[in-house]
Amino acid sequence: MSPTIRLPLASGTFRTYTLREPPGFEQPGTLKSRTIYAAAHVVADPLAENCLGAPAILDWDSTLAFRHHLWSLGLGVAEAMDTAQRGMGLDWNTTRELIRRSAAEAAIARGPIACGAGTDQLTGGRRYTIDDIVRAYLEQCEVIESAGATVIVMASRALAAFANDSNDYEEVYDKILRSVSRPVILHWLGEMFDPELAGYWGSRNLDQAAEVCLKIIHEHESKIDGIKVSLLDKEREIRLRERLPRRVKLYTGDDFNYPELIAGDGARHSHALLGIFDGIAPAAAGAIHALDQGDVRLYNQILSPTVPLARHIFCRPTYYYKTGLTFLAYLNGYQLHFRMVGGLESGRSVAHLCELLVLADHAGAIRDPDLACRRMKQFLIFNGLQ
Repeated sequence: MSPTIRLPLASGTFRTYTLREPPGFEQPGTLKSRTIYAAAHVVADPLAENCLGAPAILDWDSTLAFRHHLWSLGLGVAEAMDTAQRGMGLDWNTTRELIRRSAAEAAIARGPIACGAGTDQLTGGRRYTIDDIVRAYLEQCEVIESAGATVIVMASRALAAFANDSNDYEEVYDKILRSVSRPVILHWLGEMFDPELAGYWGSRNLDQAAEVCLKIIHEHESKIDGIKVSLLDKEREIRLRERLPRRVKLYTGDDFNYPELIAGDGARHSHALLGIFDGIAPAAAGAIHALDQGDVRLYNQILSPTVPLARHIFCRPTYYYKTGLTFLAYLNGYQLHFRMVGGLESGRSVAHLCELLVLADHAGAIRDPDLACRRMKQFLIFNGLQ
């Protein structure tokens, strides 16, 4: 018998909800037609401080086990990205260790891994020069390349804060791309994900920003594998994709419109580097496998029900999406608790997380309904709602 739970609503009333039997997705272990990375969350050590401003302390066993789960499905791991709470609790010292450990596990699993290089060792309280920013980027790139992983050049808060104009962006990226030994993935993260990145590429006008970005890509094509675009703007992504050199991939970071963007228009398609694939990994792998087989109908049948869940998890304020992904991992048994680095478990309301359970169930993203129901009941009891 399917488990039933009484869920509180924001209005103060309750609804009774019965979870469904989980669907079975074919899991081939190897994906062919698209390059797919899931941006992975981290699991906090529940006995450590991990409060706002404290150094991050991780549960390494659970954090790395989750990455093996993603590799087992044929997905690549995008490590140390904003999904892993870069800039929202994960400090550079812990990030460096995370990169080294995850890259070592990737070698064992023979799974793809790409890691975020940023400038977050430049803490607040002083003004930084362009040379400071370049040195910070290169330090992190060296850690990643030494570990054997692909570099993702993340958008830099320091660069957004201290660049005078687009020329400073061109200078920074020119020096990075001349220094790296292997092609990298660039990263354009919109201000809905991080308000401190407003005006990236030297302009708040996104058309002008795109021109600067494209200029850098065309000038350094041989050093660029692709660019991840997280603007939640489908049409803008398509226009940018059409103007990329043919060998440069567009990795969609659009957690609202990913099914259509990955499927493509017959001429070009997006690959993926997505936070939502952390939460719906089996469905994502099953859908891409269907696409590999040319079964677009099954691809859409699998992914379409996941979109309402993604839109809920990534609703405004978008940067709290990490809370939803971590809660979903808790419901699914990938970790034993719902505690987060920086106390970010408080980032979403109880009502939001209750709706997440319902939408995840509709999306086929609950792997064990009985476990999810027990854990949700424990969570509600803790919050005085059962």
